[in-house]
Amino acid sequence: MENATIETPVALEKPPIGFTNSALEELHRLNDNLELKDDAVLRIGVKGGGCSGMSYLLAFDKKEEGDNLYSLDGIPVVMNKAHVMYVIGMEIDWENGLANRGFSFNNPNASSTCGCGQSFSA
Repeated sequence: MENATIETPVALEKPPIGFTNSALEELHRLNDNLELKDDAVLRIGVKGGGCSGMSYLLAFDKKEEGDNLYSLDGIPVVMNKAHVMYVIGMEIDWENGLANRGFSFNNPNASSTCGCGQSFSA
């Protein structure tokens, strides 16, 4: 009987987007407080919809075929390869103020953004 080995995917060095310190702190808080499965990763990407045509995707999920795997301050992050061109160079921030609370997206690839900042067109 041969010993079976399980290959662990190797994370690419650095994600093509950035996070502010406050966003990293919030991601770690969520990662520590949510009851996530062992194979949970942070998914970053885009999807059709929103008032400007595309909306941002930021959620804990599982790795799928066609995803690039990154490591972000110890948190495994995945992005669909096709989404990278829409978000490369983007910075994600966490706002915790009276007027706004949540993640905000500063995307240099967006040609226009809606008023809420959660959708864009490229």
